[in-house]
Amino acid sequence: MPDNCVFCRIAAGTAPATIVREWEDAIVIVPLGPVVDGHVLVIPRRHVPDFTSSPTVTATVMGRAAEYAEHLARPANLITSKGREATQSVFHLHVHVVPRSADDGLMVPWGTVYGDDPQAPHWCRVAEQQAKRIDELEATE
Repeated sequence: MPDNCVFCRIAAGTAPATIVREWEDAIVIVPLGPVVDGHVLVIPRRHVPDFTSSPTVTATVMGRAAEYAEHLARPANLITSKGREATQSVFHLHVHVVPRSADDGLMVPWGTVYGDDPQAPHWCRVAEQQAKRIDELEATE
């Protein structure tokens, strides 16, 4: 356990946190700055810097996050990051469980938040790009 890892200290019980749920391999805590009511972090008890460092631990933590979110009975995002450029600020694997509602005002970078098909604009662009690539490949054959 790195001495400077706050999540390791929380998991070990030597740093304060609001613990919502515990298992032998992971805990659920309330972050210092929740973005909506019910926002929590699922962290492994073992130090793992990010989701690529140990796929087995990552799978376990994602499973625990899904297990926790199952009981929310509302829409939610599961979000994790690798690296400062991807918004990771604590370098100990953690998965955000972010409950969602129609009026929460949160945005995600991969599409609009609301509507019948929130991904339609993105998927239309992807389909257009793929069709263009296929046309280009066929033209070179």
